[in-house]
Amino acid sequence: MQLSGFNNLKKALSFSFYDFVIAPSQAEKLSYIEYINNHYNAKRISELLQKIVHIIEAEVLHTSAQDYEPYGASSMILLGDIKGSGVDMHLNKSHITAHTYPDFENENGILSFRVDIELSSCGEITPLSSLNAIFDFFDTDIVTIDYNVRGFTRNKLGQHIYMDHSLGSIKEYINTEILASYKTKELILQNDNIWQLKLLRTDMQREEYFSPNTTLTNEEKMTYMKLLNAEMLSIFNGWRTR
Repeated sequence: MQLSGFNNLKKALSFSFYDFVIAPSQAEKLSYIEYINNHYNAKRISELLQKIVHIIEAEVLHTSAQDYEPYGASSMILLGDIKGSGVDMHLNKSHITAHTYPDFENENGILSFRVDIELSSCGEITPLSSLNAIFDFFDTDIVTIDYNVRGFTRNKLGQHIYMDHSLGSIKEYINTEILASYKTKELILQNDNIWQLKLLRTDMQREEYFSPNTTLTNEEKMTYMKLLNAEMLSIFNGWRTR
């Protein structure tokens, strides 16, 4: 597509990743908090964002990262012009951010951890191309992905262009091996350039949700797994808990 000048379309990608664990005891809860603080601190989150920036071939202008007490982290990278295929592609005033949201207060011992990432860019490369790298970074049970394209640019004839790439489904950018592990639910408003994809893990391995040192019986584990499934379905479907 031959555009007039640079690309004025804004492509906004946001996604939320949820991870769950079952921690009935205080010791198990503290162990999970320590794991989250070590694996998803500001430094590690920033490393992921740097990887995404590399995938979309952007230039880092500035990075800001912050760890919080007692837990949680944020990172933000300001992006500059892309250089690719001999063509300068406009990406000024674009950014990528990540924020973590731990939830360790469930009275049933079902703890969760959420990471929200938002990427806003202009240019010829869609930020959807970074999705597989993000799935590789996170252990995730629920994912919500929102993508929309806003604004307009013009072609060489001066005509409005509201979308510069074809997209039927966000699934097109996710490996089939990853999709096979999830139940999916989609919202597609093609004429409005709005897409949403929600994923719920279905290949759950029970022992992965418990501490290796747990003293729970198999019957107790089954009870907790039912509570976990109810919690996950509530978040996936947007249901209020009882």
